[in-house]
Order: sequence, then C-alpha cells, then structure tokens
Amino acid sequence: MKKVGIIGSGLVGQEIGSGFIKHGFQLMIGTRNVESIASWAESNGENAFLGSFSDAAKFSDFLVFAVKGTAALDVLDLCGIENLDSKTIIDTTNPISDSTPENGVLNYFTDINFSLMEMLQEKAPKANFVKCYSSVGGPHMIEPKFDEKPSLFICGDNDSAKKNVIDILDMFGWEAVDMGSSQSARAIEPLAMLWCIPGYQHNKWDHAFKLLKKWD
Repeated sequence: MKKVGIIGSGLVGQEIGSGFIKHGFQLMIGTRNVESIASWAESNGENAFLGSFSDAAKFSDFLVFAVKGTAALDVLDLCGIENLDSKTIIDTTNPISDSTPENGVLNYFTDINFSLMEMLQEKAPKANFVKCYSSVGGPHMIEPKFDEKPSLFICGDNDSAKKNVIDILDMFGWEAVDMGSSQSARAIEPLAMLWCIPGYQHNKWDHAFKLLKKWD
C-alpha cells in the first residue's frame, strides 16, 4: 500500500487526504498542531495518521504540499529537505500575499517571471515538484461534479513524477493537461486569480476550468 504525506492541515490538505484514503492509501497529514485536526483523523479511520511536517515527509512515498504560500519556503525547511529527495510532490500552493484583494483580484508576492513552484524546486532541487490543484476550490478536488470532466493544468521537470500525478488525477475524476516544465507554473499559478474573481465578487465558488482542444 502506497503511503501519502500531506504537508498542511487546512481544507485543501484534508479534502485531498480524505480522497486518498477513500481510494485505499495510507496517509499522514503533517501539521504544526495535531490536536486541531484530531477529529479529521478519527473520521477517516485506521489509514489516517497525524504528525509533524518532517514525520509526514519521512512517512510518505509521495507528497502533497498544501500550505499557505507565504509560509511555503519555511515549511520546506521544517520537512527536512533531505526527506524530500526523489519524491513526487504535488504542489498546490499559490503565492498569495497577505494584502486584501482589489476588486476581487488577488495580490501575489511573486514576479510574473518566477513562480512560487520554481522557488520551491530551487530550494529542494532533488525533489520532483508538480504544480497541480492550484486553480480550483477544495470541495471540488475529489470527484468533481460538473457536466463535463474538468481540466487541471500541471507542470514540472520530471516526466515520471508528472505521470504519477496524471494517474492520480484520473483516479480522482480529472482531466490532466501537461503544460511542460516548471517554468509553466508562471502561467498556471495566476489562474487562481481568475478562479477566485467570481467568488470574491459574487460569492460563486462552484466552477472549474476546461480546456477545449482539437489536438490529441
């Protein structure tokens, strides 16, 4: 049985974690405060575990990185960079600043020419980051219910890691669209801005992206 580590105990981590457990994986959520999500572990049964960030990194065969963007680089240190070597890491983070959105548009702390995922990859060069799940809300991450199968854009520098993520997304009911190398995260991360505008302006959060194409 494959073991999954979730770095981060917020809504995204809990939703994805429950999805993996539902599909038969063992899973550990890494968190700063185990007591705050004890009820989540109890409700998810014997394959749900809790620990520190480094515990989850050591436990896992692959990881989901689901922390606040402003804390992401510091949390990598708390995981132990060496514990991430050669592992596939689904990177759900976005570089959202702490400032208030302007007319529903998020503010980012990154430059358009260098993404948060590239910062993470640079800090942990032996890990295999794959940008994913950064442009949809937590309630739709597992088995999304739309009229058509929605698309999630992914990117990363390791083809084997991307294949792992594509298989996971297929299992969870998504169409994966591979956009290439880690530099493509510069385009993928800003999609969260677009996704959030209907939410902030009209309190509408039940939507996802779909790529329409005439190529295989």
